[in-house]
Amino acid sequence: MDENVLFYELVTPSMTSRERVLAALDHREPDRIPVDFGSTAVTGIHVSCVAALRDYYGLEKKPVKVHEPYQMLGYVDDDLKDAMGIDTEGVFPRKTMFGFENRGWKEWRCQDGLEALVPEDFKTTIDENGDVLIYPEGDTAAPASGRMPKGGFFFDAIVRQPPIDEDNLNVEDNLEEFGPVTEADLEHLRTSAQRARASGRAVVACFGGMAFGDIALVPAPFLKRPKGIRDIAEWYMSTRLRRDYVHAIFARQCEYALENLVKIREAVNGNVDAVFLCGTDFGTQDSSFCSAGTFNELWLPYYTKINAWIHANTNWKCFKHSCGSVDRFIPSFIEGGFDILNPVQCSAANMGAEHLKSSYGDKLVFWGGGADTQKTLPFGQPDQVREEALRRCEVFSRDGGFVFNTIHNIQANTPVKNIVAMLEAAHHFSGRR
Repeated sequence: MDENVLFYELVTPSMTSRERVLAALDHREPDRIPVDFGSTAVTGIHVSCVAALRDYYGLEKKPVKVHEPYQMLGYVDDDLKDAMGIDTEGVFPRKTMFGFENRGWKEWRCQDGLEALVPEDFKTTIDENGDVLIYPEGDTAAPASGRMPKGGFFFDAIVRQPPIDEDNLNVEDNLEEFGPVTEADLEHLRTSAQRARASGRAVVACFGGMAFGDIALVPAPFLKRPKGIRDIAEWYMSTRLRRDYVHAIFARQCEYALENLVKIREAVNGNVDAVFLCGTDFGTQDSSFCSAGTFNELWLPYYTKINAWIHANTNWKCFKHSCGSVDRFIPSFIEGGFDILNPVQCSAANMGAEHLKSSYGDKLVFWGGGADTQKTLPFGQPDQVREEALRRCEVFSRDGGFVFNTIHNIQANTPVKNIVAMLEAAHHFSGRR
């Protein structure tokens, strides 16, 4: 299988995976560019592509586990991480986006015919249109909370917002997914972080609503009968029309988070290197969901409080995800204490790699941006993928501050030869230095 040997095997490593990532996070140049695939729900790989990569590298044939059912992300086992040269390990919340735990694995046939493994409470039905419906906490007696269109590859949230009573809006209704961390959650984080640290890779943890809020969860697919404002469009209108209500929600989320973080810090006991705090998207392809002024009024004060506590009490780096054109928000991300920006969508307006690196590269770690998952990676040729990845490595890796990943998750139907070309480019670039 000489054709499957990656270029990174030609480079004698002088750092461990964790040391490599920590160097990048400290804006020092590591022995090679660190690589992440699978440590978060925004740096993952669709289950079908995980299966294809396992076949490509000649690894043990077995069904791939779907650990994040909302986007149908596949778990990347250690043998595949070694083959791909991955330097990271993820710690995920105890429950999935649909409210059930990853346990009691069973076989499930994807719509493209792939046999995968899903949790025991991953329960679905087929509607009259042939769409796949999934249910919160696996309760098929409750209204479905997710829909995978016929022939599709992942789920969309089903908005189940009740009529809004303007005179009786209750802040607590928009806090159902937040609250004091449970002992079960703490034990899960404790054991997961210990296991992740033992891997020798850098550990990225996602604490979900236990650490801070995220309006990406507004539809609340894990709640059986959600209350409050649960429609994305209605929520964004609320940032203009109901600002006092939004402030009240964020303030309570922040209170919960600060209380929970004290317990979480003790539970993970130094076994975490970076923490994914929020995945709220502020950018679109060409513009943004709100103005920088609105961001600074509504979000910045609460982000600042959370990040300040983390920096004062831990060694964790703070990870911010936002798709789209977010150049106008980056100074505020930095002011608010974020250390890491993902997914670095270079195809969006004002998000060119050279501009981002020269403007913010001494203050932010760019975690992503290595290959375009909208066009080049899924639809280009291997040489085009390789050229793009090498070009991004050339720009983003200067003086450290870069962890290689694609621009968001690798999607279904992405040719495996393109994924391999991308990986080879990242490792080959390191070997040339």
